[in-house]
Amino acid sequence: MAVTLTEKAASHVQGTLAKRGKGVGIRLGVRTSGCSGMAYKLEFADAVNDDDLQFESHGVKVVVDPKSLPYVEGTEIDYEREGLNEGLKFRNPNVKDECGCGESFNT
Repeated sequence: MAVTLTEKAASHVQGTLAKRGKGVGIRLGVRTSGCSGMAYKLEFADAVNDDDLQFESHGVKVVVDPKSLPYVEGTEIDYEREGLNEGLKFRNPNVKDECGCGESFNT
């Protein structure tokens, strides 16, 4: 299974990368955090490591390290705007439970 971006998310990331002026895509990972155990870590990918897995959606590369893949495999990243709030949202089929604040999850 792949990690994918919706068309809206890909457009948002492409625009941000263009403003930034560098980067090969975005890097998605997880870290231990929060009350449920795991939290997403999302950053710009300026390089791809030899052991990284690469997925591409709508022209945007998503890079995932092998240790994070079991936690994010099958995730769809979307871009949503609700009132004054906007940002990337994760639709992860592996999530069994999320904390009340939406900051962390467990599988």
